[in-house]
Amino acid sequence: FRRVLFRSKPKNQIQKDHNKITWQLAQTIKAKKMVDDQTTAHGFISKVKSRICFVAYFKTLADTKESTGNYGNWLSTHGHLVEFTKGRLVPLETVDERFLDSFKEYLMTCSTRRGKGIVKLNKNSASSYFNKVRAALRTAFKNKMVKDNPALRVKCITGQSTHRQFLTIEKLQILAKTECKLPVMKKMLLVSALTGLRYSDLKNLKWGDIKYSEQDGFSLQYRQQKTKKAEVLPIADHVVEMLGDKKEPSEHIFQDFKYSAHNNNILKRWVKAAGINKEITLHNGRHFYACLQLSMGTDINTISKLLGHSDLKTTLLYAKVLDINKIKAANKIPQLIAS
Repeated sequence: FRRVLFRSKPKNQIQKDHNKITWQLAQTIKAKKMVDDQTTAHGFISKVKSRICFVAYFKTLADTKESTGNYGNWLSTHGHLVEFTKGRLVPLETVDERFLDSFKEYLMTCSTRRGKGIVKLNKNSASSYFNKVRAALRTAFKNKMVKDNPALRVKCITGQSTHRQFLTIEKLQILAKTECKLPVMKKMLLVSALTGLRYSDLKNLKWGDIKYSEQDGFSLQYRQQKTKKAEVLPIADHVVEMLGDKKEPSEHIFQDFKYSAHNNNILKRWVKAAGINKEITLHNGRHFYACLQLSMGTDINTISKLLGHSDLKTTLLYAKVLDINKIKAANKIPQLIAS
């Protein structure tokens, strides 16, 4: 900073005055920053941070999600915020219930591009995008950037119940045998289906996270990106073989893949080439794993532990996809013999 703004050896009075003014400006900026830091540290709201544009702030949060599976949702939400505000500056401190209600109404009525056409934004997407805005406000409030969180007083958008995608082991076998233009992505989905790992955890997985013992075999010892909880996940020998030749412990296993719309299109073409007529994403691998475990008779408590869920209610959502007891009950119905 000093090398750029200051002249180390002023040759005349003008240059000396320049240095003096620049130094005073630097001291003023430093003082303001110190006051702002002290204000936040003592539990008061930062006046400087509360005037940051909410849309710009949201984008900085979205950028931190790049290695996670919901990065695309954050970017889409930011795009809708830009469209909704029409480029207008919206300071954090001005985001209130009226703003949130208006944005909610916008999401419920706006349209989006799907394929080659324009369709109305579905309710589940609207719910997801609105929840991202709520999450951003929670973070701002937690970091003492605003004195209040208006999202606490605005109802969420209720999503619609949907059928989670499920693939049988036979369909997964077909996927495994079908060539994919992006082999690393193919491997990620299949490994997710055989371990239940989220995309964000696969992306951060390192060779050193794979452990082995004579008694228990292979396991993954990692920290969930979503919950930050340390987990130990037993995995089958053939899953380790699928990962390929072991490299340095500090190297990422899936280092050559980046989540993007382009790669999502490659995934869709791969699934279609396998003759599977379903909307599949990388996150579906976790669903496949849960449903496969259910189909093999694994009890729900064990599945919950394998998935790293802290609440059994979350795991029970998968039980609705493939309720073995309902299937058995339906098959008990006797056959009618026509006369």
